[in-house]
Amino acid sequence: MLALLAIETADALRLAEFDPAGVAGVLLSSGRAATLRLDNQREAATPDAPVLVERASWLDFDAATALADPAFDLAVPLKGPYRAVTVPAPDAAAAALRLARIAGILPAFFVRAGDASDALPVAAIDAHEDAGRLRIAARARLPVAHAEDAEIVAFRTPEAADEHVALLIGQPDGRAPLVRLHSECLTGDALGSLKCDCGPQLDAAIAAMQADGWGILLYLRQEGRGIGLVNKLRAYALQDQGFDTVDANTRLGFAIDARDFRVAARMLDLLGQRRIRLLTNNPEKVAQLAAAGIAVIERVPHALPPNRHNERYLATKRDRTGHQL
Repeated sequence: MLALLAIETADALRLAEFDPAGVAGVLLSSGRAATLRLDNQREAATPDAPVLVERASWLDFDAATALADPAFDLAVPLKGPYRAVTVPAPDAAAAALRLARIAGILPAFFVRAGDASDALPVAAIDAHEDAGRLRIAARARLPVAHAEDAEIVAFRTPEAADEHVALLIGQPDGRAPLVRLHSECLTGDALGSLKCDCGPQLDAAIAAMQADGWGILLYLRQEGRGIGLVNKLRAYALQDQGFDTVDANTRLGFAIDARDFRVAARMLDLLGQRRIRLLTNNPEKVAQLAAAGIAVIERVPHALPPNRHNERYLATKRDRTGHQL
């Protein structure tokens, strides 16, 4: 059993109360550890695998914060040497990093041995992300701009506060619907950010479905490729330092893309649609849907012109994450 103290939400006083003996190591992801050039990185190819840094006398709260947060990489010369050691209870450690992602905080903890008196089972974290537990919660008619014949359907699980939604445009007509998996993007969808192409893609998808006569927009609550809004903004700050979207995510300690499209497969299943035409440039969406039993009978490209703010972002998606036209 592991006892955890999230570095982002702690302070020196809480650390002293949590670990009066000063023996708690620092749990990081291998992506973050590789960024810090820690040794013994046998699993660095898996950015969200757990790595434990041995506690040293100089590894106080401030030093741990500098380890956890890439915002300090340029400002704080790292001490050391730090040593990566064997991770006790690796399944629990990996679950802790997933819990950080779910909570939208940096994946970095002080770790010591704990007891079961106030434990969060790994199974509870697994259940939070179990797409099979998703259910339809509510539905209603919702005319929207450019698609007045539309219905909105909300989905949620007993464990998760966030709801995913589907927008059904037009009426079923016997054909496989045109489907778009759109991950939530507050900055792009609502604020008109030019750093990505999310807002224009959302609008274009609705227009394409309306023109086709029958389609389903799945709006997935997976902001920032699954790392949450705050961490996405941290990634933006790293991009301003010259890192692309892939390197920004791994410097933060997350996987390159933490989204789980099994959620979308479950939503389609609940809607009775297991054969679709998918509006996407992302082969991973096709692969995950197919693995979950959804037949993608056609991949329909979905590309929009770049602007000077998102040219590098689009090139990174093409060159480093396999997006196709």
